[in-house]
Amino acid sequence: MTDRRIYLFDTTLRDGNQTQGVDFGVPDKVAIARELDQLGIDYVEGGWPGANPTDDGFFDAPPRLPRARLTAFGMTRRGGRSAANDPGLAVTLRSKVDTICLVGKSHARHAEVALGVSREENIQMIADSIGEVVRRGKEALFDAEHFFDGYKYDAGYALECLRAAHGAGARWVVLCDTNGGALPDEVERIVGEVTSVIPGTSLGIHTHDDTGNAVANSLAAVRAGARQIQGTLNGLGERCGNANLVSIIPTLMLKMGYETGVTEEGLQRLTHVSRLLDDRLNRPSNRHAPYVGASAFAHKAGLHVSAVEKDPSFYEHIEPAKVGNVRHIVVSDQSGRANVLARFRDLGIALDAGDDKIRRLVELVKQREFEGYAYDGAEASFELLARRMLESVPEYFRLNSFRVIDERRYNAQGDLVTMSEATVKVQVGEAQAMTVAEGNGPVNALDHALRKALTPAYAELEGVRLVDYKVRILTPTAGTAAVTRVMIESADANDERWSTVGVSGNIINASYEALYDSLTYKLYREGRRC
Repeated sequence: MTDRRIYLFDTTLRDGNQTQGVDFGVPDKVAIARELDQLGIDYVEGGWPGANPTDDGFFDAPPRLPRARLTAFGMTRRGGRSAANDPGLAVTLRSKVDTICLVGKSHARHAEVALGVSREENIQMIADSIGEVVRRGKEALFDAEHFFDGYKYDAGYALECLRAAHGAGARWVVLCDTNGGALPDEVERIVGEVTSVIPGTSLGIHTHDDTGNAVANSLAAVRAGARQIQGTLNGLGERCGNANLVSIIPTLMLKMGYETGVTEEGLQRLTHVSRLLDDRLNRPSNRHAPYVGASAFAHKAGLHVSAVEKDPSFYEHIEPAKVGNVRHIVVSDQSGRANVLARFRDLGIALDAGDDKIRRLVELVKQREFEGYAYDGAEASFELLARRMLESVPEYFRLNSFRVIDERRYNAQGDLVTMSEATVKVQVGEAQAMTVAEGNGPVNALDHALRKALTPAYAELEGVRLVDYKVRILTPTAGTAAVTRVMIESADANDERWSTVGVSGNIINASYEALYDSLTYKLYREGRRC
């Protein structure tokens, strides 16, 4: 192990599962664990055996991970019991994995008040529990809970807890900022002092983000000598979350020159893994997330675009492809010819800078954004707008009419339910079709009815799905008569994504505009020419 090697410990499947609104099932845990393994994470913490049926199901048949060490979580033995006979610890020790991470108190007052044991007994609990893990031939990690607060309360005692774990054979002693209250300068100073007692090659850091400093605190600990970082994908975790490994990994590798288990090829999967997690949670990805967000390398102002065209490093701190992301030149009412020309080059459209079509397109974009459209977040709609100006987009289908009905009633079980039903009349070439579909709301019903009518002619639409739907009221003073803007993000079976926009005084009509562009864009990109 070189001094530049940092080991990555992912705790998404345990700490991340404590996020409000997050509830992984066993298939979710298996799929995420395999993605983490392919990414190059060193340790994947699967959960706490015995804590709930999901974790039990996961550890009953744990996935095989070729690279990562699958880890089970638990806590040190209780007071008054031996490590070999503690029921809670026994469940963790029996798990079908070779690595065990145990949490224990390192704050003197917490041991006395929360656990109700003496300081001496708490230290013995740590040593006995870690020793039992080692005796059974497993790799042991010790999570020193509330370490930084404990160190500030009684540094000598906190260090004794670390010595007990390390002396009993813990491969890693992990310093936890459990309530997320530490600041980077404190972390760097304290970790530096700890390295005089525990070698940095056995020290880890586990931070929470309650002050917004979890990533900075993790990097500060590395600078001070720690060689393991614990965190979660996308910063999941209870309260304000944990240290975000998706930000930490490229910073370590591309900015600080450290080695990790993630290769250059693995790093190019980072954006994919981040967004895959959001997909499994059925929630939109953070467009502004560092490194992996859809807007992380987006350029809107014409002056910026001109500079990026000359040298991307003026406004991009890394090459987007290194983390699997892409550059976006967005078009809006702030755009000039530079933005439009750059987008055209990305789309493979060759036009001379002096072509009058560019001037007319810029004017059209500004006029439509004045009406409420927003093309900086709907690049698929912009591409269609541009190509239609060049007369190159076929009319794949024509919607002759649609009708949406919402019915609120009591069902046979006496439950109050609301049902949406959509009827569409669509013309595809010379053929006409009328379809009816139900959905979870009027837009979902309309989407289902459209797809039902179109997929017999266009099989490419079979795998298209809506992954995000946003509505914004553009004229709030108009009350229920307000003009609305609908933004839709769609994805296909290959997880290619695109965004479209619609604007109307009728929310269903605005939704249809965005749906129409979404389906048209997919067919055009697939090369269909009617």
